[in-house]
Amino acid sequence: MAHRFTEVDGLRIFYREAVPAAEDAPVLLLLHGFPSASHQYRRLIDALGGHYRVVAPDYPGFGYSDLPADSGWTFDRLADTVEGFCFALGLDRFTLYAFDFGAPVGFRLATRHPEWVAGLVVQNGNAYEEGLSDLARGLVAETPEAEGSRERVTGLLTAEVTRGQYEGGTADPAVVAPEGWTLDQHFLDLPGRHGIQLDLLYDYGSNVALYPRWQEWLRQHRPPLLLVWGTGDAFFTEAGARAFTRDVPDAELHLFHTGHFALEEQVGEIAPLIADFLDRTWAGAPGSADR
Repeated sequence: MAHRFTEVDGLRIFYREAVPAAEDAPVLLLLHGFPSASHQYRRLIDALGGHYRVVAPDYPGFGYSDLPADSGWTFDRLADTVEGFCFALGLDRFTLYAFDFGAPVGFRLATRHPEWVAGLVVQNGNAYEEGLSDLARGLVAETPEAEGSRERVTGLLTAEVTRGQYEGGTADPAVVAPEGWTLDQHFLDLPGRHGIQLDLLYDYGSNVALYPRWQEWLRQHRPPLLLVWGTGDAFFTEAGARAFTRDVPDAELHLFHTGHFALEEQVGEIAPLIADFLDRTWAGAPGSADR
């Protein structure tokens, strides 16, 4: 795995990349969630990187990427940055791994460039209203003008909540390594980081408004779709995973007794599913028997 930077619209964007020997290997673009960054995929990249090109960027204001100087960040702007990142690296065909925030960023990317998307892996990334838990619906309803709203939304940036996102809903919290949530919290607590997080949390309702458009894209394009879902997720429910199969009936659905960050507990089960999916759905995938 290599650790690199590239510039997009004046911002240094950090990314992790594993490049196998085969130049025509399948490409997997990993889009991370809140409040994390590409480090959440370290174990998955280790598992897959020898056979596939795996690329995982940090969004602006997340992880090791630059914090933008301006305010008013939205999911549209995150998608603009990831789109620019793809242009910078020459990524014009890939399987998209969409988790949490990565789903609204990824679906924006997919509707702009459907020709880029060779397949989708969705892990606890929502695109249906029935997939929103009561907790998630409460967040969508928040507005900056509402009394006490800023305190409620800022409360999502605390160490207690960050740790809870990792350990909540898991079969055995003891197997969840503490480095994930402690590193997330380190980045959240850096000067100025709360501003962009609050901007995005208040903009989350824009994603719900786009659900019908994304569902239409799924129905129209019927991409190869692998769903791997932690059923103990406090934000995105099992119903949201099953809803994808309405629009993509041949989607492959795998449910796991774990939480929001399903890879923390189930990477040993999920990584082989992704490898098999890539080998079957990437046209002309080389060396599939070896993998």
